[in-house]
Amino acid sequence: MQDAYSPRDVEAAARAAWAARDAYRVVEDASKPKFYACSMLPYPSGKLHMGHVRNYTINDMMARQLRMKGFNVLMPMGWDAFGLPAENAAIKNGVPPAQWTYGNIAYMKRQMQAMGLAIDWSREIATCRPDYYKWNQWLFLKMLEKGIAYRKTQVVNWDPVDQTVLANEQVIDGRGWRTGALVEKREIPGYYLAITKYAEELLSAVANPDDPNFLDGWPERVRLMQENWIGKS
Repeated sequence: MQDAYSPRDVEAAARAAWAARDAYRVVEDASKPKFYACSMLPYPSGKLHMGHVRNYTINDMMARQLRMKGFNVLMPMGWDAFGLPAENAAIKNGVPPAQWTYGNIAYMKRQMQAMGLAIDWSREIATCRPDYYKWNQWLFLKMLEKGIAYRKTQVVNWDPVDQTVLANEQVIDGRGWRTGALVEKREIPGYYLAITKYAEELLSAVANPDDPNFLDGWPERVRLMQENWIGKS
């Protein structure tokens, strides 16, 4: 028995044992009830922070408890790595976007593995990979075909630094929430989603207890927030 407890050594030995057994790889098993425990995918900004630790620890505890109860639990991980934040970070740091993004993914993955989370890394995805985002493109084209997505010209909030359109909620005292730049009003063409077609259906599920899809069991303040957010306009 050791004279002093060394968490670094104990944790490293535990992780090595789990890796040797491939303890968290999930396979199909029809004899067990299934549970999909997927947390929000992190943006690969470079390092995990305590918000990440809190978020993934909660999910990890739930996944482990369900495994002990006999569930076949899949807890995958991926990276929300596609789009403007990665491009702007690459420009700011003077490196190609792919180099910046994949370097951050590798570093943050090592951090997650050091936490000992029960993640099935064989299911890892990155949204900047063509084999992933091709399905986003496919889905958008289907929405375009059905008229759910459409193109029109409209006056929008334009952030001159991020070079992108901002939602009203992203404009704070006339400035962009990320850059702090003064927001301009521009009339430009863009793609929009016809979400108002579904407003009544969504509102019924939130506000009508007789609706078979009613969000029963949710706190009243949460349901009210959803009702106000959906609206009809």
